[in-house]
Amino acid sequence: MKGKRASPSWLEYQPSGRRLDVEVVPFDDLRHRSTPKEIQAAYRYAFHMLICVTDGSVTQLVDFEPVDCLPGSLLVIRPGQVHSFGNDLGWEGWLVMFRAEFLPSVTETASALIPALGLDRLADHLTLATSEFSAMTEAISRMKEDAQSRGKAAEVHALLRHQLSALLLRLAILQDRIEASQVDTSRALKRYARFRTLLEQNHSGWHQVADYAAVLGCTEKSLTRATLEATGRSAKDVIAARLMLEAKRLLAHTDRPVYLIAESLGFDEATNFSKFFRREARQTPLEFRNREHVGSEWIGLIGPLR
Repeated sequence: MKGKRASPSWLEYQPSGRRLDVEVVPFDDLRHRSTPKEIQAAYRYAFHMLICVTDGSVTQLVDFEPVDCLPGSLLVIRPGQVHSFGNDLGWEGWLVMFRAEFLPSVTETASALIPALGLDRLADHLTLATSEFSAMTEAISRMKEDAQSRGKAAEVHALLRHQLSALLLRLAILQDRIEASQVDTSRALKRYARFRTLLEQNHSGWHQVADYAAVLGCTEKSLTRATLEATGRSAKDVIAARLMLEAKRLLAHTDRPVYLIAESLGFDEATNFSKFFRREARQTPLEFRNREHVGSEWIGLIGPLR
């Protein structure tokens, strides 16, 4: 994985060596070949990353929010999210990085040998029980060893695809068990789940509760009741929070002028965006950028494996 001088909003995944499309790295490796400043910086990734904490504790940041991690914690970082490993470097764990296209496509899963894998189903932070943790770390360790084997690149590539699919299926089964144990599967929560999917797809264009209620076939009051039941926040507040998250990502990890960010988020005028941002964050967009911006220089967070 190499840093490159380009749009500073994304950290691209550039496999090294035989150009395998998945890379398994112990955090200890990262610590030895990067400076603390490089590790602790925030990055916006263009690939998926699983982080499994095996020893120690650390507070990592995901989309500007702290996530406390202990042994058994597994973070699922998705493309577009902003992530920092945090300030405490005294922990150990595994990093598994891969692009979405490395997973089997829909046509490849038609035989059900490898079911379709919906990464969006997984929670952002899972806590693994002892047996789950043991199985997960054993599988990741096996992938690390196999990636370094001397087999033909095409065969190793295929093996790692199957191993990664099995790893994600294991997590999907765990997620299903967690959801099954939650007795509250009310109609309102199902409506909220559909709303969240629509919000991810349309937050830059649809700013009003009515936009989502119309597609969901319910009233604005019904949608607000669903979001209140699921999150304790109104639908209007949930929409505003998603807009704010994207605004923070763009301010912190791109050099775009504020007016272009406002335009990309569906605001007719930059002044309206600035008023919205100040109301939600109690600071101006430029004040936030000056505090959080990582600058236009890329840092080579993870260099080629040797």
